[in-house]
Amino acid sequence: MVRLTCHPETPARRSFTIDVDAAISEYRQLVLSFELRGDIDGIVVPPPVRYAQRSDGLWQTTCFEAFVRGDDDRYLEVNLSPSTAWAAYTFDIYRGEPNLPTADAPPIDVDREAGLLRLRSAVDLSGIDLLDGHDVWLANLTAVIEETDGTKSYWALNHPPGKPDFHHPDCFALELPAASAP
Repeated sequence: MVRLTCHPETPARRSFTIDVDAAISEYRQLVLSFELRGDIDGIVVPPPVRYAQRSDGLWQTTCFEAFVRGDDDRYLEVNLSPSTAWAAYTFDIYRGEPNLPTADAPPIDVDREAGLLRLRSAVDLSGIDLLDGHDVWLANLTAVIEETDGTKSYWALNHPPGKPDFHHPDCFALELPAASAP
């Protein structure tokens, strides 16, 4: 499990910690568990959608994200909302034109208890060819947290200098051993 840090230019008003567990399964799934602990009654949690659906702009409110790449410039972005809406994009270059990969809706489980919001998912990467041929994948695990007063904080494993930028190559700080389907 790794802990995300808040970007220094976007401090949260409330006290939070965000821990993430990430792994690649033998079935080439990106298995994620995000745990937001603290004063969660003061955050915006998007209401559940009836069916897990692909949706753009999830990062405009509370959202958990993963960015994954091999050893070249191409990378994948996955957005997972507590509403169970999701999005996935591939990029050929840093902040290039986003492409929509063919992907099924990942299962997204959300639990909320006193002081805890947990989101778990297993994103099928078998159809994402830009990750083929790499022995190790590099990941950036992130979160956008919106508080009920409108404050937004940006959380990641690593922050480059300047404004928050989850796409920046310096943010890909976690090595995940690549797995091949059995």
